[in-house]
Formats: sequence, C-alpha cells, structure tokens
Amino acid sequence: MFDLFSDNDFQVDANSSSEGAENALTLYELNSLVREVLETTLSKDYWVEAELSEVRESKGHCYMELVQFSSADERKRGARTPIARASAKCWQRTWMQLRPRFERVTGQPLHAGMKVLLRVHVNFHEAFGFAWIVNDIDPTYTMGDMARRRQEIIRQLKEEGVFDMQRELQLPMFCQRIAVISSATAAGYGDFCNQLSDNEFGLKFQVELFPAIMQGEQVEESIIDALNRIYQVGEETSPFDCVVIIRGGGATADLSGFDTLALAENVAQFPLSVITGIGHERDESVLDMVAHTRVKTPTAAAAFLIDHLAEVLTLINDCQDAITTYVSRRMQMEQMRLQQLAEKIPVLFSLVKTRQTARLDRIFAAMASLASQKLATVKTHLVELNAQLPSLVERRLLREQHRLDMLGQRLKNLDPELLLRRGYSITLKNGRALRNTDDLQQGDMIETRLANGSVISEVKKTKK
Repeated sequence: MFDLFSDNDFQVDANSSSEGAENALTLYELNSLVREVLETTLSKDYWVEAELSEVRESKGHCYMELVQFSSADERKRGARTPIARASAKCWQRTWMQLRPRFERVTGQPLHAGMKVLLRVHVNFHEAFGFAWIVNDIDPTYTMGDMARRRQEIIRQLKEEGVFDMQRELQLPMFCQRIAVISSATAAGYGDFCNQLSDNEFGLKFQVELFPAIMQGEQVEESIIDALNRIYQVGEETSPFDCVVIIRGGGATADLSGFDTLALAENVAQFPLSVITGIGHERDESVLDMVAHTRVKTPTAAAAFLIDHLAEVLTLINDCQDAITTYVSRRMQMEQMRLQQLAEKIPVLFSLVKTRQTARLDRIFAAMASLASQKLATVKTHLVELNAQLPSLVERRLLREQHRLDMLGQRLKNLDPELLLRRGYSITLKNGRALRNTDDLQQGDMIETRLANGSVISEVKKTKK
C-alpha cells in the first residue's frame, strides 16, 4: 500500500555482500521507519467493527485481542477460521471512563465472544510492535448485537419446540423438597434458606444445595452440570419437587452467562419445574424466559414457594371446613329423619302388628284346615287298613308257618342222629367235633359217638 523505500535505497548485489552490509538498517531503524509511515499515513481515528477473542485488565489498562471471521463462519457458529486479527489497548485514563458507561448501557462487561464497535488510532512501538489504541466504545452497537443474538437464541428455541416446555409443567401441590443451584457462599442463598425456614405459616421445606458458578464464562457449564447432578440424585433416591436457580449480590453486568443456547435448552427440557431468581426487576435473561416461573430475587423465589404451599394449606383448610360443614349438616338431616321415623314407629308398628296378626290368623286357619284334611285322610286310611288287617295277618301267619315247616324239615335233614344211623360216627375231643389229626397228640382221650352209643379211646399214634 505504501512505498516505504525506493528501489535505490536497497540494491542487493549477490557479488557484493560488504556493500549490502554498509546499506543495512538496524531493526530499530526499520521499526522507526514503519512507525513514521503509519503515524503519517494513518493519522486520524477509525471506527472498527470486530469480535473480542480475549479481554484482560492489568494495572488499570484493558488489553483486547480483536478477530474477524468470515460471514459463512458467522452463520455456522461452529469451527471458525479468522480472516483478520489485531491487538488493541485502552489506557487506564480512558478505560476508567469507558467501562462504567459501557456496562451501564449493555448490562454486561466486555468479554470474549462479544461484538464491539471501537474508535481506534494506530500505534506502533519499536519494541512492542503494532496495536490499535482504543479511544471510545459504542455500547449501542454491542446492545444491538446482543439483542440480535438473544433473538436468534429465542427463535431457535421456538423452532425446536422447547421454548414453552417449562410452562407446560405443573408445579406439585406439596412443593417442599427443593433443589437449589447457587453459589454456596452467596448471600442470596442464605436469605433464601432463612426466608423458607422462618415463614409465618410454619411450613416445612427440605432444601439441598447444588453449588455452581454464577458469574463469569463458566456459568453455562457449571449450571448444566448442577442440573445433571439433580437429575441423578432424583433417580437414585426420591425426586425433587422443583429446582430453584438463584443469584444474589451480583452485578447486573454479570447476567451474560445466562443468555446462552445450551443453558436455555437444558433448562427448558428439564423434567422438573425451574424457578429463577437471578436478576433485577428490569433485567430478563433468556434463562428467565424459558423457566417455569421467573422472580426478581432469591427472597422473592422463597416467597413464591411459601405462597404456593400456603395456598395449598388454605385449600386443605377450606376443604376441611367444607367437609366438616357437610358432615354436620348431613348429621342434622339424618337426626331429623331418624326423629321422624321414630315418631312413625308406633303407627307403623300398630299397622304391622295388625297385618301380621291377620296373616297369622290366616296361617293358623290354613294349618287347621290342612290338619283336619290330613287327619280325615289318615283316618280313612286307618279304617281301610283295619278292614284289611285280619286277612293280611292270616296270610302272613300262613306264610310264616310254611317257612317254619320248611326250616324244620331242613333241620331234620341236618340232624347228626340221621348220619349216625346211616353208619357214620362223630369223634369228639373235649366235647368238640374233631376234623384234623393235627389237633391230636399222643395220650389224648377222644370220644367216638355211634348210633347206639359211644367209645372212649386213647391216642397212641396219628396218621395222615
């Protein structure tokens, strides 16, 4: 762009190195020439658009690394390749004026990844090299970029269908087991716990803290990790009723960590209701937008939970009163009904008695008639049997006499005397008929009966 040296200033001859050494410049001289050219050619201030890749403060000065990516990389927001880089510095006197104004307007400090519009002038130092010196920062440009990025995140969340998922969840009626994401040392966490424990209704809450970083560049990763731990604890033991994300005592400028896509997606799709109390009244982050309920401060989050449970308590008390009133009225009605029935009982009893007496009379008359008919039938049957009895007795006697004659004849045929007269004999031992020689022993006395007498014998020997 600029001809710093003419062609005659340095003519290097390969055959004359000594002449080249005589014409050579020192590095300081060369850098001085560069500084003079830059200061002469770029003597005015320039407004430049860039993205901050690094921001740091040292001894009151602000040091920035500027970068520019291609438009295609901007659309992808993935692996990006810079097409330009430069260093910038803002000296302490200027920085002390620019920083409060920038943070007041944007609500955030300068941080990596932020797009800025800087007014700069060139600076080249022989020992430290090239840098742009920042004279001014336009916060409205950054505000516009932040708004564009926020709207892009909101648009993407809506396209994914997760923007309103938290508001579709139902906060449990008895919301008492609370998982809190906060810094363990934050004053807001202590205020939150004190508010819950000292509530005027005497309601009891169980609070478990999941510590997280609540400001700076690690906010997103830290809160997502805390959400994962809450989900894991709920799976292993009993689930929590809701999650509260609170940040107390921080500056409004520290809210940038809550405006990220990954954090919003995790909160929007979390299975428990998420309540946020991370900002001030006029500040609403993307995290607030996707949460189930957004309140201003940690104490407001505690008040919300207390009011919710108090409403449930009021509902229970109202239901208890309604049940008591209903039961009381029903008991009065039943008592009146019983009293009316008691008054009707004598009349009803008299009516029932008359009806039952008439019924018994009918039953007795029917029984008497049936008994009379039965007696007449039995009497007739007895008369018939009495008339038939002589002939029946006579026939039965004849039949029994004939059976006795037959038994007598059979008995005669079985008389042992007949067998003895036919030549048979009966041998007795001890008065009993002897049938087997095994019952005899030598020396036994036996009796043999014949038709005309008996013989006494002594057993000498037995044979089979």
